[in-house]
This record gives sequence, C-alpha cells and structure tokens, in this order.
Amino acid sequence: MKLLETTRSLFRKETIGKDAVAGVVLGVESVPDGLAGGLLAGVNPVYGLYAYMVGTVTGALFTSSSFMAVQATGAMAIVVADVGVVHTSEDPGRALFTLSIVTGIVMLAAGLLRLGSILRFVSNAVMVGFINAVGVNIVLGQLDDFTGYEADGPNRVARAFDLLLNFGKVNWPTLAIGVATIALILILERTKLGPLGLVGAIIATSALVAILGWDVATLNDIADIPGSLPLPMLPDIGLVPVLIIPALSLAFVGLVQGAGISANFPNPDGTYPKASRDFIGQGAANVASGFFQGMPVGGSMSASSLVKTAGAKTRLALIIAGSVMATVILVFGDAVGSIAMPALAGLLMTVGYRTVKPADIKAVWKTGAMQATVMAVTFILTMLIPLQYAVLVGVGISMILYIANQSNQVVIKQRVMVDGRMRETDAPDDVPPGVVLILQPYGSLFFASAPVFEEKLPDVTAATTNSVVILRLRGRSDLGSTFMDVLLKYARSLAEADSQLMLVSANENMHEQLKVAGVAAVVGDANIYTSDEWVGTTIERAQDDAEALIASKAGNEASGSEPASGSDATGAKPNEDDATE
Repeated sequence: MKLLETTRSLFRKETIGKDAVAGVVLGVESVPDGLAGGLLAGVNPVYGLYAYMVGTVTGALFTSSSFMAVQATGAMAIVVADVGVVHTSEDPGRALFTLSIVTGIVMLAAGLLRLGSILRFVSNAVMVGFINAVGVNIVLGQLDDFTGYEADGPNRVARAFDLLLNFGKVNWPTLAIGVATIALILILERTKLGPLGLVGAIIATSALVAILGWDVATLNDIADIPGSLPLPMLPDIGLVPVLIIPALSLAFVGLVQGAGISANFPNPDGTYPKASRDFIGQGAANVASGFFQGMPVGGSMSASSLVKTAGAKTRLALIIAGSVMATVILVFGDAVGSIAMPALAGLLMTVGYRTVKPADIKAVWKTGAMQATVMAVTFILTMLIPLQYAVLVGVGISMILYIANQSNQVVIKQRVMVDGRMRETDAPDDVPPGVVLILQPYGSLFFASAPVFEEKLPDVTAATTNSVVILRLRGRSDLGSTFMDVLLKYARSLAEADSQLMLVSANENMHEQLKVAGVAAVVGDANIYTSDEWVGTTIERAQDDAEALIASKAGNEASGSEPASGSDATGAKPNEDDATE
C-alpha cells in the first residue's frame, strides 16, 4: 500500500511535466559528465557513464532526499585514480567494480549504525584544504589529454612541471580543441542552453575534429563503447582486503559531500532529509553500480543543484535522468565513441577550476594560525600523496584538532554562597587553610583534558591545612581512568595536608569507577554524595558537612582530643541514603 501511494505521488499531473524536463536536462548533461568521470578516475570512461546511470536511479529509490543525484563526483574519481590495484590488477575492471561494492557496504554500515554524527569531527579547515586540492588535482590530471603530451613524474605536480619543460612537444591540434571546448562552454552556458551548453560545446568541438580530419584522440582510441546496457558482474572477493582503506576513504568523501546536499536541499514537503537514510541510499547505489560495471558514486552537489534548478518537483526526475542515459547508450553508442579526448579534458578542467574556492581559503586563513596551518598541511598532502591516504590523514588531523581544542577549554570556577544565592568566581591558585572550597569544572573531562584539569586545580601548599575541597561533578557519568588518576593524586595530597576531598553528583556508575580506581578508599564513601533532581541541595548539604568537619577538627585541636566516635575515618558525617541534592 505504501509503495502504491509513493508511486502515485510521483506520477501526478501537477509535477510530472516539470520532472520530465528536469530529468532530460540532467540525463543529457550526465552523459559527457559520466564519461569525463571515468576518464578522471583513469578507467574506461564507459564505467563512469554506467555509474552515473545506475547510481542516479538507485539513489533516487533509496535516499531520504528527493533531489540527491548520486553520481561519480570529482573528488571520488581522483581517489579512484590513486588506487593502484584498480589499475595494475590482472582484471582492472573487476577490481574497480569490487571497490564500488566494498565502498557501498561501508556506506550502508555507516547509515545503519547512524554514524552521521562523526562527520562533525572533520574541521572546516581540513575540508577546505582537501576540496581545493582536489580541484587543482583535477586540472593537473587532465593536462596529458588536454595537450596530447604524456608527461612523466611520480605525481600530478611533477608531471605538470615536466609538461612546462617540454611544452614544445605538445600536440597543437589537441591543445586547440581543448582550449576551444573551454571557451565554448563558457560562452554557451550564458545562452538559453544554460547547463546544456557543455554538452553543445563537446559535440561541436568533437565534430570539428572529424570535419578537419585532425589527429586528435577520441574515446574510441582508448575504449570500446558498447551499444548495450551493462550486465551484472560479481566482485573479486580476493581483492577485498587491499581495497578496505581506499573504500573507507571513498565512503568518507562521498558521505561528507552527500551530507552537504541533505542539509541544503529540503524535500518538497519542507522537511529535511535524514542523513543516515541518505547514507544507506548512497551505499545501495554503490553496490548496484559495482554489480553493473560502474565506478564508486556519491551525492553530487552540482548534479543535485542542476536537477533542482531545472524544475524537478519529485525524485521522478532522477529516475527519468537515468532512463535518458540508458537511451543514449543504446541508441547513440557509436556517436559517443567519437567524442574527442581533449574536449572531455577541457570539461574536467572547467569543473576543477570551479571547485577551487579562493573565498573559502581566505576565510579559513583569517580564522587563525592553527586553522590556516591545518588547511595548508591538508592541501599539500592531498597534492603530493595518494588521495585515499590524504583523506585519512585529513580525518586524523581533524580528530587531533578537535581533541586539542576540547582539552584546552577546561575551566574551573569557585562557587560561593552569598545571601542564600550561589555566586561563581575564578578559582584560587592555592587551597587556603581552614576553608570550604566548592569547585565546578566546565568543559569536556576526558583523558586528553585530564592534564589541563589537574593544572587548573588549586594547589595544595604547605599552608593548606584543615580545609575541604568539594568537587561538583553533576551530569558526569564516565570520567575514565586517566581522570580518576588525577582525582586520586589530588585526594592524597589533600589528605597529607590534613584536608579532605568531597565529590558531589557522582552517579552509581561513577561511584563504581571511584571504587575500582581507589579514589573512594582515600576520599571515604561518606564523602561521595549522590545527587537527585533537586539542583543545589546536595551542594548545600556537603558544605554543611564540610563546615562541621572543619569546626570539629579545630575544636579537637584546641582541646587536644581525638575526633568523635560517631564520625568516619575522615571525620565527615555519614552520607544518609535518603539524602537529596
């Protein structure tokens, strides 16, 4: 019943016409884009076209977003280009398809486990550095096809310098077609053709090659263009272990780009797509793409923007786009093979140029030295090392930056009761003698924060005696062993100064941790206060007990007697079971 209702919502008279127009626009535009994607990845361009066709349709069926076009993105294609096993395997095509399926499984797992939240750990500085480096890599990666000169070098930067040193060896007709394609794209996009201008430019310059009879490479020179739809192909299970790392990198890049679409393109009913459901949709699209001889795919911001701008009202537009691509393969397969290689290279160089965002670079650069350094390091690494590793390094840098940022934001405040109200001030540098010191920490208290927290605690000095430090930990449920070590050291230093540490708002889980770590043995169970829903009352009770303890010790010292027998080993009052905070 639900499927029937969904089908009816797609084929409504009010929307089907606009969806058809948008689908045709995206479908026609995606043919050269798909071929260029395969070319960018260094594989048979047809695999890029198959990926666009299968990914777009499958994504439309499974994503939460009505307008997410799941296609081979430039960033993902660059990663594929750097995966050595895909190009050196005995069966490169099957290795590529296996990579798509493994990438899809990783994405499916991320969606089913609802791991969308992990994307927030990737800093903007890392993404700006990575995406802009990808744009430059796209441009540099097309220089061979754009000029007709096969440069030599270990990476794209080195090969670009080799081209400059041997510029006299370029194939001038090839270079002319590449330059003409870029010029035509820029001109035709300003006409009524709009996004279809790039299609017109590629057709025009490829036709010019045929008319003039120039010696310029075409798709037919590097791959056979079949006039049929792809048949299913099983993956090579033996390659899965070596494809795990590139699959993780591809999944990460695809999901980050897809998350941007989920956040910026609301569905027709006004609701925003669910990121985890979109992860599942992209995963399904990759699995389908791999089985039907396609390269890895992900949410494409440019294609999603195109179909939305073209007037799409439902996900039917994406299904129509896939059908248009299938029709082109079946009917115009021979014509597709005549597309000039420098024309596709010109298209990709235009895409790469537009991927570079100077405004974003400038914004990050002005944020601060740390952010600028992270962006620069990510950019340089992405230019010099294989992208599947650069992606993971970027994620690592983001994690380290996040941990460093969180660990340095620990603040400890002193709470003072004034006329029945609680006032916060800066914590003193030292613990004064004969006082009750109530401390409230703010910030994330995890292992990396422990040294910062320890440094900010008031010092126990030779002058400290007969004092009580009350540490309020309301809302904390798990502090970890590193933090427990800090509490243990502080409790011991206070005990050595004839003073006491009290802990407030420790729940049962934390109480157990305190016992295991040995903190409870030093502090005393009676000095660990469990809070309830009443905010502030436990602090007041702990303060009363602390003041009584200090007064008791002071009186005992004056009289020369031992603590009263009703007290525990620390001199504090027993902690009643029915006490509230």
